[in-house]
Amino acid sequence: MGIPVVTVGSATEDLVGALEQLHGPVSVVRRCTELAELLAACQTGLARAAVVAEGSGELTASLVDRLSAVGVAVVALTDQPAEAARLQGIGVTAHPSRVAAAALADVIAGAVAGLAGTVWAPAADAFAGRPGPYPPLGRGQERLRFSTPEQARGANGDERMGAAEPAAGQIIAVWGPAGAPGRTLLATNIAGELAAQGKSVLLVDADSYGASVAAALGLLEEAAGLAQACRLADQGVLDAAALVGVAVPVATRAGSFRVLTGITRADRWTELRAAALSLVYERAREVADFTVVDTGFCLETDEELSFDSMAPRRNAATLRSLQLADTVYAVGTADPVGVPRLVRGLAELEGAVPQASPRVVLNKVRASAVGRSPERQLRDAWARFGPGSPLEVFIPADAAACDAALLAGSLLLESAPDSSLRKAIAALVCAPVQRKRKSSVLSSTAKRRTTG
Repeated sequence: MGIPVVTVGSATEDLVGALEQLHGPVSVVRRCTELAELLAACQTGLARAAVVAEGSGELTASLVDRLSAVGVAVVALTDQPAEAARLQGIGVTAHPSRVAAAALADVIAGAVAGLAGTVWAPAADAFAGRPGPYPPLGRGQERLRFSTPEQARGANGDERMGAAEPAAGQIIAVWGPAGAPGRTLLATNIAGELAAQGKSVLLVDADSYGASVAAALGLLEEAAGLAQACRLADQGVLDAAALVGVAVPVATRAGSFRVLTGITRADRWTELRAAALSLVYERAREVADFTVVDTGFCLETDEELSFDSMAPRRNAATLRSLQLADTVYAVGTADPVGVPRLVRGLAELEGAVPQASPRVVLNKVRASAVGRSPERQLRDAWARFGPGSPLEVFIPADAAACDAALLAGSLLLESAPDSSLRKAIAALVCAPVQRKRKSSVLSSTAKRRTTG
């Protein structure tokens, strides 16, 4: 089967003719004058591959993701190793511009096969042995550990410094239905308890409706750290040092962690693109033992709400976080309103993210809401009406401890270390902590909590 290709840039004129003379599987169906025209042509289903000979600097992770969604692989021609590394980091096949037609056809076929998930044996890396930056590290490669961007770059300015330890950091997502079941409370305190165990932790506020992690921790952080990280990832320049640079350090008496603060203005939700967020989490796995994500509540895909299937998704941050998470905590309020909401929400979660396998947590457990022996009452009700997911954790209500923590802008382990609420959350994180054999505090030299 032939591979229809669209091109952009005057530098492809000679290559187009040479490709046509090959009479091989690759055929040029349209020459575009600018990237916007190429994108429009690809979205009509005209091509399976796009060759960008000029203007590769305009390519972003989101744009490449849009093309991949319609089955188009992107090949860019560049002679700059740094640009090639950036392009490879956002999913583009980069190749030097001085290339024979037969070799380019082979590169295009390989890119299309890779996008389709089929096996293809590519030629040797054209940039092998050349000086310059390397492509960004992916999961399963070297893992970086540092406290500051300067340490990440190393004494000689080498940003590829790292220990030969696999980047196997875990992602924990905290989700719950509408109605303030305690997602932020659980996420922030899970991060604090993991840090207290000596783990390197990154806390991410990915709630595109009501980001509140910064407020809960008493941070006067105006800039949205997650939006900054997504912007850098979209441009293909988010490395481990840059991720640490935009994360806010938070120090407690028991341990330190970093926070990617969320967007507090509703009109900025479009900055959290799924493709860019995936790259952020990929970097997060390299720098932290655990990445704890406070997600939004809504699981709608928005497809029925938009005429353009390539439009940004309001709930992309929540859905992508749940898709990439190693562990998902589904939290609901333990009362006659919160439990049915959680039951319906779990059914929606199974439909939206079938692989999630959530651990169900009932928060704010109290006898005044469900009667005597509240845990037994809740288990009996769950057995009769609940979904297949079993109840695993009961977290007691403790309004006084929560109020003290909010007033101080601190975690429970600082403001109410002996409360039953804090002890229940600490017990919750024991299992994931025990699965990690080595420990390292991501920000061991961090100062006390940043407040401005």
